[in-house]
Amino acid sequence: MKDDPMLPNVVAEALATYRAALAEHGMSWGEPLIPYVRLMSVSRFADEERFFRAAFARVRAELPEGTEAEHEARVFELDFDEVLRDMLTLDEEPPDALAVLRLTEEGHRLHGRARTVLGSRPVPLTLLIDNARASAVEVVAGDKAYRLAAGGARLVDLDTDTEVAAFPRGPLDATAEASARAEATGEVERVDLSGLTRPATPARLRLRAGFPCRWSVWSAGHQGWYPDAAPARRDHHGIPYFHGDDIELEVPSEPLTVRVTRGMEYGFAETKVTPSGETLLELVPERLYDAAATGWYGADLHVHLNFVGDLVATPAMAAAMQHGEDLHVLNLLAANVSGPRVFDQEALEHWAGRDLPWSDATHLARMGVEYRNDLLGHLHAFGMTAPPGHYHSGFDGDPDWPPHAMVCKELRDLGAIVGYAHPFMSLIETPEDIIGTGRPQCSARMAVVDAALGLVDSMEILHFASAAGSSAVYRRLLGAGNRLAAVAGSDSMVSFTRQRMEMVASPLGWERTYAKVSGPLTAESYAKAVRRGRTFATTGPFVELSVDGHEPGDRLDRVPGDRVAVTARVIGPEVERLEIRTADGVLADGPPAQVTAELVVGEPTYILAIAEGGPHPRSLYTSVFAHTSPVYVDVGGRRVARPEDVRWCLSWLERLEDLIRGRARFDSKRQLEDHLALIDEARRVYLRRLPR
Repeated sequence: MKDDPMLPNVVAEALATYRAALAEHGMSWGEPLIPYVRLMSVSRFADEERFFRAAFARVRAELPEGTEAEHEARVFELDFDEVLRDMLTLDEEPPDALAVLRLTEEGHRLHGRARTVLGSRPVPLTLLIDNARASAVEVVAGDKAYRLAAGGARLVDLDTDTEVAAFPRGPLDATAEASARAEATGEVERVDLSGLTRPATPARLRLRAGFPCRWSVWSAGHQGWYPDAAPARRDHHGIPYFHGDDIELEVPSEPLTVRVTRGMEYGFAETKVTPSGETLLELVPERLYDAAATGWYGADLHVHLNFVGDLVATPAMAAAMQHGEDLHVLNLLAANVSGPRVFDQEALEHWAGRDLPWSDATHLARMGVEYRNDLLGHLHAFGMTAPPGHYHSGFDGDPDWPPHAMVCKELRDLGAIVGYAHPFMSLIETPEDIIGTGRPQCSARMAVVDAALGLVDSMEILHFASAAGSSAVYRRLLGAGNRLAAVAGSDSMVSFTRQRMEMVASPLGWERTYAKVSGPLTAESYAKAVRRGRTFATTGPFVELSVDGHEPGDRLDRVPGDRVAVTARVIGPEVERLEIRTADGVLADGPPAQVTAELVVGEPTYILAIAEGGPHPRSLYTSVFAHTSPVYVDVGGRRVARPEDVRWCLSWLERLEDLIRGRARFDSKRQLEDHLALIDEARRVYLRRLPR
């Protein structure tokens, strides 16, 4: 049988195994249940701040004399379904698509938002069962039985037609036995879900913009509506969305809000409509800027097709998203999660070194890889000509070896550009903050080594976590004499339809790396632009930086006393502040859309621009942020090496060495020595940069 270009047989077979794993194991797909895998189910409905506030409150009550490290360790041992229950107050309306079933000694209470149904079609629902009784209880939902201890809680995925019943006595050996016994004794407590639905008259809505877009349709109570074949996706703000053009969907004949956009180069167009029968709605988003017209192409360098989740994603889903978001470059990463299995490895091996089949002149997609070690950091690679020999280390009992430096070299030998992924998850003020408690947390602890040795091309300034923390460390590395491009990687996961704790269910490309490309857009021309540092990372604003007519990535050689003219410009209605920075701090700032300054050259430095703003509908990050790569200003052939930043990196190296000696796992003394030798080599590089 001939392969489908969009779904070759080897990829189709891999997706079939993923579907079987999802059916058997739920959202974990059978991956080892380390903390972030266990969090995936509850994180669909839990705000991160509230969830961890509830978790730490429980831990502090259990361990009032415990240390911060003991509290942190205990948090990740808790039952996360119970923590979710704890954070929801009795009178609080649960999040969309979640209902709470509370079992008390007096009976049960069902609490949730009524969902509109069309005809007899059920809608998906997640039930949080809370056993507030003094004894264990069994709950049967459809053909599955769940035992809850006294005070326990459990998330159960079902739909509004599922039959639910509670059995108050004894353990259940099988659903059939439980039903027979309960019916005989009259002890079954049936739960009526009909109060969670509301029937409505159906209508057909046809949506047209004239080109692929991102559409959002919702009714009262913020219930989303989707075409039949589209997953029920929601972004970080909770807005439902799907992609395409000239689309039909069944909706209630009631007031609806319809919104359309097309990625960050467009604004929103929004209207209200009450469809009746068949209704055509033509709506076109306004274009704010056209980056490709000036040679700038936006990429999402960190996207996963399948990374466990609540559905199995196909290449066609990624294609629809890329074109609907008008994302110029897409890097789909093969990666493991918490065990040895590498998701989408088959797709990487099939398409390595080739454009994915939906690519065209202004939309390029490639398979890449995320090398993952949770103790020392993750790397993303774009533009590989062949699969790598290493995908991960430190998982499932494996050693924390090889060192990242060896992996960077291997990936570069395959033609890839390499960047540190989601470097830091919180604010970083000191090198001690980078090491923290020493727990594996996916932070880029090894970046200080690979940057000094010139083995890494970039760092994700923007990702799902702390832009402030990552950009501050990035500028420390620049100030210490390292040359790295500022990039963005959303870490969007096409196999997730909703995610409140992070932004991974938002559409790919909600953060982008814009790179100035010479000539036609190809994987090679884009990689070359990133390697040269001709980039900026953004949540939406388009930022231009000019230093005596030079752009990011350029190197100027000046003498003390020279005057350098600097201009920063920004396009984007969400920007509130624009600043120009050097290695010594802010040179100039002001409101948009343009800031100018003059630098009198003294010591070697760098110059970059940053745009910021508060929360904004156009930004799927927590706030608005954009950060350029620098223009380097050398003096007499010397690059910037600010002593304070060099010593900061040397202190980081000392703490990194202690971490590796104390926490890393090795199979031999030689593996430890490989790491220590690279740290020593990086230390010598930094020491040479200090003034003599």
